[in-house]
Amino acid sequence: MPKTRRQAYDAAYKLAAIDLAVEKGNRAAAQQIGVNESMIRRWRKQRGELVKCKKSTKAFRGCKARWPQLEKEMEDWVSTQREDGRGVSTVQLRLKARTIATRLKIDDFKGGQSWCCRFLRRKGLSLRARTTLCQQLPPDFHEKMMSFRNYAQEQVAENLIGPQNIINMDEVPLTFH
Repeated sequence: MPKTRRQAYDAAYKLAAIDLAVEKGNRAAAQQIGVNESMIRRWRKQRGELVKCKKSTKAFRGCKARWPQLEKEMEDWVSTQREDGRGVSTVQLRLKARTIATRLKIDDFKGGQSWCCRFLRRKGLSLRARTTLCQQLPPDFHEKMMSFRNYAQEQVAENLIGPQNIINMDEVPLTFH
């Protein structure tokens, strides 16, 4: 018997299979779409979750949060840190999580590196550098710009520099004639 490749079906496909199973029965629907009857039964049990999830979701992968209240507070804390323009590191995440766990009287929470990675993945967060900060122009920017422009024009007039003698200094010519 040839090996069959495992398939992943999205939520929209599973819901269509459930509708077919309701109409024709589990066994007939399974034969028509080419899956096991047990899969149809399992999908029918998951109907409530399948209706709520995104239609392109292929499976309910990963473990659910063991401490949902802790993770909700952590997610809120991370979002406030980012709104204030502060970066967040894994060390900060773990320390804050332990503080919240103590406040919530969660005794068996360790807050290790693996928990931190799983938390970030579950919540769709990533650690990244701040990108909203930029170099600020000095308050007298326009005065300095006009001063330099006037100085350059005076030097061009004083030294009789023509347009053919002006080059862009960040470019290196390929040939010299």
